[in-house]
Amino acid sequence: MKCKKYTIFAHINPQNCRTMATKNPNIIKGHILDVVNRCIIDGNVHIKDGKIHAIVPLSHTEKDLPYIMPGFIDAHVHIESSMLTPSHFADAAVRHGVIGCVCDPHEIANVCGIEGINYMIRSSKQRNFRFAFALPSCVPATSFETSGFCIDSGQISELIQSNDFVALAEMMNFPGVLHGDKETMRKIEAARNAGKPIDGHAPMLSGNDLKKYIAAGITTDHECSSLQEAEEKIHQGMKILIREGSAAKNFETLSPLIEKFSDMTMFCSDDCHPDELISGYIDCLVKRSLQKGYPIWNVLRTSSLNPVMHYRLNAGLLQKGDAADFIVIDNLQDFNVIYTFINGECVYDRTKGCAAGVNNGNNAEKLPNNFCASPLTEADISVRAESSQIKVIKAYDKELFTQQMVCNARINDGNIVSDTANDVLKLVVYNRYTPAKPAVGFINGFNLKNGALASTVAHDSHNIIALGTDDRLIIQAINLLIETKGGICGINNQQHLILPLPAGGLMSGKPVETVAKEYQALNDFAKSMGCSFNAPFMTMAFTALLVIPELKLSDKGLFDVNKFAFTSLTV
Repeated sequence: MKCKKYTIFAHINPQNCRTMATKNPNIIKGHILDVVNRCIIDGNVHIKDGKIHAIVPLSHTEKDLPYIMPGFIDAHVHIESSMLTPSHFADAAVRHGVIGCVCDPHEIANVCGIEGINYMIRSSKQRNFRFAFALPSCVPATSFETSGFCIDSGQISELIQSNDFVALAEMMNFPGVLHGDKETMRKIEAARNAGKPIDGHAPMLSGNDLKKYIAAGITTDHECSSLQEAEEKIHQGMKILIREGSAAKNFETLSPLIEKFSDMTMFCSDDCHPDELISGYIDCLVKRSLQKGYPIWNVLRTSSLNPVMHYRLNAGLLQKGDAADFIVIDNLQDFNVIYTFINGECVYDRTKGCAAGVNNGNNAEKLPNNFCASPLTEADISVRAESSQIKVIKAYDKELFTQQMVCNARINDGNIVSDTANDVLKLVVYNRYTPAKPAVGFINGFNLKNGALASTVAHDSHNIIALGTDDRLIIQAINLLIETKGGICGINNQQHLILPLPAGGLMSGKPVETVAKEYQALNDFAKSMGCSFNAPFMTMAFTALLVIPELKLSDKGLFDVNKFAFTSLTV
């Protein structure tokens, strides 16, 4: 078959695209982008029994043809961060030309264990979508926090054999790898014996430590924050996932890799919140890459071919005999997705404005949860003043990293309290699985003037996390979440807003439009109380993540990530 060695930038009307692409639903006509052979064919894609039966070149030139290309893959995502169940996530993803994703159900596993993972798999089967699951490797992420469940090496050795799992998910415990921790190494060995790739999580790891980490068999990393870090890892044989999510955005920094190392890159979101999922997904990264002038074949390789090959996904690449998984777009500049096909079925039709024909099951399945916390009083979070100075977590907008500050404590009746004048607010993490005393710290950066925020989305163990301008409001916010058994909420002296998340305190069970609207209302509410952060609840959620430097708070106490040990509040 002869391919045209050029790229076409025609503009067409989406309505014309509908006529050309669906006159016969089993024959789709257009500029066919063959990412495997790096060429364009003007022709017809023939679909039979859900597969590419043939690709037949046109005998004559036609104008205004749409573009047909492989669907996009998110190479690493925690679906729970979208606050959507897998079925509703798929409904949102196909609108953006995404036909599949490699999911790490780490969040629900920390809450509900294997039952939570099985729920995600069952929910995923309600949709015609290429869900692939990586088995969570670090549940809990560390021993310095309380999670709902623990998944040990014995369970991983058994589960990793299942066809439900394509990989061992991100190995966050890089200190365990470097020090040869027996339990950690058993998990890695189980994946290697099963012939499954192992994903990494190694922020700023370099030199001999990086070599040792990779030598253990770890093949990818999505935590690079600089081009130099990414290139060092690539030169050591590691594939780099260029992350652009709601929590961390590295595309601008890492996108030059697409031109220089296209065989070693993939796109991922990691965490994708519902309000951002409405407006764009992997399609935005493809479009931005093309606008930067990167070769179309490099971009399509990063967005489709590489993840399919690396994880050995059951997804088509527009080759004869492949599953009929592809997308139809209007042009390579506006990049409007007109149709998304999976297994030969049109699962998204832009001309109708909705996902179509994607429901393979019942959405009314019972949602799992694990919630045993009792209501608190203000006395439960009071902190006696043992010093006039305290260690404070300094948070930054759009960053997972924090720093340690030392501030003068505001003391009232012998207790350390929030200091709104200097933006030092009380922060609380409360164990929601077993009875325990809340851990209390202080945080800078949120700039609330009157109110409190609380959430059961608190990476990675997802205990209750809250911050606020006074103890009364903090307690009210926490108790609202206990009453609803999970969600996110904001409260001030006049009102409160709450988004219930009944699935593990992480996911709603409602469509993306509903969840996005309620989540955006909460973000706007926080901003109305003085917070300047782009995503206040996301930033708060990651202040409990003990594997990202520098100072964090778990349900067991204030934690110095650099020393990997608990530290005192007072100086």
